[in-house]
Amino acid sequence: DSVGPKCYGGTYTVTLIPGDGIGQETAASVKAVFDAAKVPVEFEQYDLSGFTPENDKLMQEALASLRRNKVGLKGILYTPIRLGHSSFNVAMRKELDIYAAVAHCKNMAGVEARHKNVDFVIIRENTEGEYSGLEHQSFPGVVESLKIITRPKTERIARYAFDYAMRHGRKRVTIVHKANIMKLADGLFLNTCRAVAKEYPSIQYNDMIVDNTAMQLVSKPQQFDVMVMPNLYGSIVSNIGAGLIGGPGIVPGANYGREFAIFEPGSRHVAKDIQGRNTANPSSLILSSVMMLRHLQLTEHADLIENAVNKTLSSDSVKTPDLGGSNSTTDFTKAIIRNL
Repeated sequence: DSVGPKCYGGTYTVTLIPGDGIGQETAASVKAVFDAAKVPVEFEQYDLSGFTPENDKLMQEALASLRRNKVGLKGILYTPIRLGHSSFNVAMRKELDIYAAVAHCKNMAGVEARHKNVDFVIIRENTEGEYSGLEHQSFPGVVESLKIITRPKTERIARYAFDYAMRHGRKRVTIVHKANIMKLADGLFLNTCRAVAKEYPSIQYNDMIVDNTAMQLVSKPQQFDVMVMPNLYGSIVSNIGAGLIGGPGIVPGANYGREFAIFEPGSRHVAKDIQGRNTANPSSLILSSVMMLRHLQLTEHADLIENAVNKTLSSDSVKTPDLGGSNSTTDFTKAIIRNL
């Protein structure tokens, strides 16, 4: 972080974008928990929505706030399918060059899952690949969509992945690709990652074709430690990871750049189908805010909240519907506060 987050008198100012779907409900949970834990963070809230026009003034105000504060906490913004504006989520990451998406998929005590001893980290390149948004119709009924892979951005994400492995005591990095078919684009990604791997002799590495990766994840996920991959594969793999450990409600995530960081749920679900029902599990956004507190070096507050979430998840007394219970978002939030 070349400049540093905005902090006055020991209090950090953070941009908050609740997002669409369950965003307002889960953001309210975060604010309630932060108040109870006396976290020295003030939020600048922007109720931006993916349903608003592309040139909406609020989008520009939110971006200005992120540039000013350097740190943001956000829910997921809706992106229309086929027609309509391009993704606000992708636009923010590109605009601020927030290039590394990190999602941690780990079994949580008290949460029923298909596999045990799952603990892997997905590191996803955020700014290019299939998400470049370069599409055109060259002839009626013929569409060309460009996938962009560059050596500098691949080196950057590969180095981030190996640095992450070293800092967090991880032993192996798996490079996920489709270089057998996309020989130039994914070939460049694979060869660049392999070259970077040679700079880290203490970290083992291997590579795996993305379709085999999907099979290996659902059959033996314990083999994975740190995984690095282009944009689209990261979207798919992070959703598989969420399914392995109990659903998107418990997967935290973060997006890092040279100057800015945005923290958001790791599997990026809007959950519009349960909006306004007060049944959403707020754990993914709360645990994402814990990652944010560690980024701000507020370690004691991060540990306090994380332990309270873990204690609540491991208890059978309060569970939201996604965990097999019938309690509300409000009930779950109050339980976390009691466990602080």
